[in-house]
Amino acid sequence: MSSRPRDDDPTLGELSEGEILRAILARTARASHTLVGPGDDAAVIAAPSGSVVATTDTLVHGPDFRLAWSSGYDLGWKAAAVNLADVAAMGARPTALLVALAVPRDLRLSFIERLADGFREACAALAPGCAVVGGDLTVSDVLTVAVTALGDLEGRLPVTRSGARVGDAVAVAGELGHAAHGLSVLFGRFREGEAPVPVDASLLAPGESAALAAQLRPSPPIGLGPFAATAGATAMMDISDGLALDARRMAAASEVTIALDSAALGDSPQRALAGGEDHALLACFPPGIVPAGFRVIGTVMPQGEHELLVDGAPADVSGWDPYRDWDSASG
Repeated sequence: MSSRPRDDDPTLGELSEGEILRAILARTARASHTLVGPGDDAAVIAAPSGSVVATTDTLVHGPDFRLAWSSGYDLGWKAAAVNLADVAAMGARPTALLVALAVPRDLRLSFIERLADGFREACAALAPGCAVVGGDLTVSDVLTVAVTALGDLEGRLPVTRSGARVGDAVAVAGELGHAAHGLSVLFGRFREGEAPVPVDASLLAPGESAALAAQLRPSPPIGLGPFAATAGATAMMDISDGLALDARRMAAASEVTIALDSAALGDSPQRALAGGEDHALLACFPPGIVPAGFRVIGTVMPQGEHELLVDGAPADVSGWDPYRDWDSASG
């Protein structure tokens, strides 16, 4: 939150919709594919390849983030990153974001300004040329950020999760388990009872700052999505709910079994398998063509009794399920 005086940082309830929107739009950039940007009833985005990839994701205060832990900048960055990752996982290049905000009246304007800054800078860092081109604004007791992301396949075919073939190498780009580590730090040390409390950086052990950044401000390898598609990826998806769960989804869609090697999963294989919100890219490639930026973690086998094997045995790890794992405490 900003420390500016109240008369310089009004609550949203003290402003009109137009004033809030002008503050947001003053912080947005122009997307390189934009033909008509914010200000009309809808934006117009060029689709040079003739195909548009579209995805949407919603972050709700409570189940998806806590204001005690996330700044406005963190929230804007993360909301952009998780949607950009879904576009990249199809082999497309992100071109535009549409952002719908439902905001409480007592939220400060500075929070919304920093939210817009997070969106702008995440796009600049992760997907240059992509930007917020429009959206919606309304009032709600629960802060909600809903994002629709668009992308261009640039003449490539989409890479789906159903194309894995027997004999393919299974590879990953990005980190595994770091976001889960960050979440465990937040829930383990920065709560009073069930209520979240702000992070005290002086209490963090070595490596925990990076883990918190992976959770609160993820940096998925967006550019490697189109690169993998060009290199010949047969299947690909964003790892949002944990490697084990998402690998099972790919195996089911492709009607194969995916066999992983725990030694390739880093220092904490269990966390890598179970942890969610990494937003790494899971991809399959024909043998011998795994491109730079991806590391091999397993292989694709004929469909068997189990969708996922780890070190040759059925995996007993699930993943993130919001209906099972949601902690309703807010703050």
